[in-house]
Amino acid sequence: MRQKILIVDDEAEYCMLLKNYFQVKNYQVSCAFTMKECQQFLEEAHPDILFLDNNLPDGKGWSLVNSIINKFPALKIYLISAHHKNSDPVIEHNNVTVWEKPISFNLLNQFFK
Repeated sequence: MRQKILIVDDEAEYCMLLKNYFQVKNYQVSCAFTMKECQQFLEEAHPDILFLDNNLPDGKGWSLVNSIINKFPALKIYLISAHHKNSDPVIEHNNVTVWEKPISFNLLNQFFK
């Protein structure tokens, strides 16, 4: 069974770029553009991996991390933001990784073979 990825970012082109990258690697990929859509997709699709931007139209995406971890403890979460150094602090958790945009394909290739 293919692993499912949810990419949450308000930049549609960035979502499509990541989606194409992961589809070539045989992942099933969905995109959401708001916190509300993120929560709906999590409930409906139950992805294995989440890429979550912080600056979304309806709030700070990273503010969802605690509730997401509580509800989906096995979900691997990659927090991404161009402004990560100035962002709200994030809880320490084994399944949470923070990456600063732009994410290079070299970095992705190290984690997703």
